[in-house]
Amino acid sequence: MAVRIDSWESLKDYKKKITKDAENETNVVVAVGMATCGVAAGADTVMDALKDEIEKTGLSNVSLVSTGCLGFCYAEPMVEVRVPGEPWIRYGYIDEKTARGIVRRHIIKGELLDSAIIGQEVQRP
Repeated sequence: MAVRIDSWESLKDYKKKITKDAENETNVVVAVGMATCGVAAGADTVMDALKDEIEKTGLSNVSLVSTGCLGFCYAEPMVEVRVPGEPWIRYGYIDEKTARGIVRRHIIKGELLDSAIIGQEVQRP
């Protein structure tokens, strides 16, 4: 479905519409860097693995989204996990196996995949 964006306001309205689920306070957001560098490094395979694992585990509180450049092209494919109430975690050099581990370990069990972390949110007082 094509969407016509012809003003700043229509762009903001469209963003609100497509991010409604992702902004839900109870949803975990999993963002995959799908810019050219990410896709060239295999982000499409990572996205497919995440989607498959989320469906297999029956998680209904996870919003899987694609995003543009995350700024660390050398570490593509990258995945950012945002769990409500916790600092976001950015994983790099992700393959299909690690993507499935992100769902099974980080999202379901709350265990970080330390060897794949390339950054995390710093929370200041």
